[in-house]
Amino acid sequence: MVLTVLCMLLRASYLWVWRKRTILIVPLLCCGLNTLAQLPVLNDTAKIHQLQEVLINAGNQREVAISASPLQLLSGKQLDRLSSFSVAEAIRYFSGVQLKDYGGIGGLKTINVRSMGSNHTAVFYDGIELGNAQNGQVDLGKFSLDNIDAVALYNGQKSTIFQPAKGFTSGSSLYLSSKRPLFRDSCNSIEKITLKTGSFGLINPSFLWQYKLSPHSYNSFNSELINANGQYKFRYTNGVYDTTAVRQNGDIRAVRFEDGLYGIMKDSSSWSARGYYYQSERGLPGAIIANKFNYSQRLWDRDFFVQSSYQTNTNKRYSLMANLKYANNYTRYLDPEYITTTGFLDNRYREQQIYLSLANRYRINSWWDIDLSADYLWDKLDANIYHFPYPVRQTELMALATQFHFYRLDIQANLLGTLVQDKVSNFTGAGNKQEYTPTILLSWQPLASPNLRLRGFYKNIFRMPTLNDLYYTVVGYPFLRPEFTKQYNAGFTYQKNFTKGALSSIAVQTDAYYNQVTDKIVAIPNANLNSWTMFNIGKVAIKGLEINAQALWQLTGEFVLHTSANYTRQRALDDSTNQQIPYIPLNSGSFLAGADWRRLSVNYSFIYVGYRYDQKANIPANYLQPWYTHDLSASYTAPVKHHQVKFSVEVNNLLNQYYEVITNFPMPGRAYRFSISYTY
Repeated sequence: MVLTVLCMLLRASYLWVWRKRTILIVPLLCCGLNTLAQLPVLNDTAKIHQLQEVLINAGNQREVAISASPLQLLSGKQLDRLSSFSVAEAIRYFSGVQLKDYGGIGGLKTINVRSMGSNHTAVFYDGIELGNAQNGQVDLGKFSLDNIDAVALYNGQKSTIFQPAKGFTSGSSLYLSSKRPLFRDSCNSIEKITLKTGSFGLINPSFLWQYKLSPHSYNSFNSELINANGQYKFRYTNGVYDTTAVRQNGDIRAVRFEDGLYGIMKDSSSWSARGYYYQSERGLPGAIIANKFNYSQRLWDRDFFVQSSYQTNTNKRYSLMANLKYANNYTRYLDPEYITTTGFLDNRYREQQIYLSLANRYRINSWWDIDLSADYLWDKLDANIYHFPYPVRQTELMALATQFHFYRLDIQANLLGTLVQDKVSNFTGAGNKQEYTPTILLSWQPLASPNLRLRGFYKNIFRMPTLNDLYYTVVGYPFLRPEFTKQYNAGFTYQKNFTKGALSSIAVQTDAYYNQVTDKIVAIPNANLNSWTMFNIGKVAIKGLEINAQALWQLTGEFVLHTSANYTRQRALDDSTNQQIPYIPLNSGSFLAGADWRRLSVNYSFIYVGYRYDQKANIPANYLQPWYTHDLSASYTAPVKHHQVKFSVEVNNLLNQYYEVITNFPMPGRAYRFSISYTY
C-alpha cells in the first residue's frame, strides 16, 4: 500500500532496454519535490549572471566560517583542480578522514571520519540520504565528479535545524550536490561531451545536457560509461624475495544515467525530481597472500532510485520541506573457487527502500526558530541463500529542534527519537529498539570584527546494527546491541581579506575533538576463516586535532595562486588494550596548490598518511609503513566561437610509490589520465 501511494506521488516512470552490456534508460519524471533546489531566478544578461557567481562563492566561504559544526567544502573550480576520478578520491584531501580503498578504479571505497567507522557517516545526494540497510556503507567510487558541483563534509551534523530527521542521525554527514546550470546570454541549452582515457585501459566518455523548460525550470541529463582492465604493476615481498607483478581481475564495466528536473514556483517554493540508474560488473582482485596473485570472484551491482523534494517558504514564519524516495538495489556475488552443494557460490541480494520525510520550521520571532521533522523508512532484504531470514526493517524518526540566533551568538539544540522494528520470516529477529539522543551546537563571535568565531558541539548518537550484522547466514547475530557514540568538539574559524599586497585572503579553522564509542560492533573469525561472528566489544576513545588553512594570492593581474593545507593528529585507543585501533594513523595531512594564468591552469596535490597497524596489537608484525603521493595536473581552455574546448592531463602518484591502504591490497603506482571536453 505504501509503495502504491509513493508511486502515485512521484508519478515517475522509466523505460529500459537491455541488450547484452548496453542499457538505455529514459527517466520520465513528471513531477517532483526537492530540498536543495533553491534556484536563483534565471536572467538573460551576462552581467547579472556574473554577479550571482560572486555571491555564491562568498556564501560558501561564509557558511564555512559561521557553521557551528566543522565544515569542509570543495566546490566548483576547487573540484576541477583535483586529480580526482570520483568522489572517493576528492574527499582524501579532507582532514580527519580515512578512505578505505581496496585498489584500482573498480575497488570498493568507503569513508571513515574521525575513526568512528564507516557506518557512522551518512551520505546525502541532493539532500536525501543514499541509504544501505544491508551493510550500512556507500561505495563512493560509484559517484563520478562529472555531475557533482559540491562535496561538503560536516562533523556532527549539518549546522541547521531545518532538515529531515535523517540529517540528525549520524556522527558525520557527507553532502553531494549535483551540477546546476548557469544560462548566459539568452542561452536555453548547454551540452558538454567529455572523453577521458589513460592508464589501466581506461575509457570514460560522458555526456551532460542542461536545458530550460521555462524561465523558472530546467532539466539536466547526465550519462557516463566506464571501462577499464584495472591492470597495474605492484611490488610484492614475502620476506625472502621481492617481485613485481601485475594486478589481475581488477576490471570494471559500468554505466550511469541521471535525469533531474528542477524549478521555482511563483511563491518562491522550489521543487525537483531525480532518477538515477547505475550498473556495473567488476572483478574482485582479492588479497595478495601466500603467493596467490590471481582470483576469479565477480561482482554485479544494479542501483536504481527516484527521489523528489519540495520546499516552500510562502510566508515569513512557516516553512515546509518534503522528501520522497524509492530505491531498488541488486547485488550478485559469484565465487567459482568456493563450491557448495548446488555448485559455485552464487549469492544474489535485492534491497528495496521507501523513504518519506516532512520537516516543519516555524519562526517565533526574529531570533528564535523551532522545527519538527518526521521520517519513515521501510527496508526489505531478499536473497537466494538457504535459510535466509528475509528481514524487513521499519524505522520512524522524530526530531524536535530549536535555534536561537542573536547578533553574535547562535545556539542550536535537538532531541532525536528513533524507533526501529525488525521482523523476519525465519528464525529470530532483533525485535524493537527505541532511543532518544540529544545534540547541542554553539557558534560565537567574541569580537566586534566578524573574522573570528568560536564554536563547539556535543552530540549523543547511535547506529543500529546493519541487516548483514544481524542476519547474514552463519555470520549474523540477532542479539547485537546498537553502537553508541558521544562526540565533543571545540574550535574556531578565522577569515580575513586584504586590499593591499599579493595575499588576497586567508581562512583557518581548527578543532579539537573527543569521541567515545561504546558497544563497538566487530567481526571476529572462528576456527574456520570462512565463518565469522559478530560481537559487541568494549569501548574506543578517540582524541584528535584538525587544522585547515587556505590562502588566495593575486600575484599579478592575470596570475592567481590558490593554496590549502590540512593536518590531523589523532589517537584512537581501544580501552581494553590501550592501543591504537587498526588502520588509524597518528598523523596525516594534505597540501594543494593551483595556479591560474589566462586560460592555463596548473595544479599540484600531496597526501601523507603516517604509520598504522592493521591489527589490534601494536607490534612490529602488524606495522604498516607511512605512505604519500604527489599528483600533478594541467588544463587549457580554448574558446571556439561561442563554444569552448578544454584539454587536461593528469599524472597521479608522480613518484611511483608502492603502498597499501588496506593490507595485502596494493594500490596503483604512477598513472596517467587525459581528457578533452567540448561545451556548446
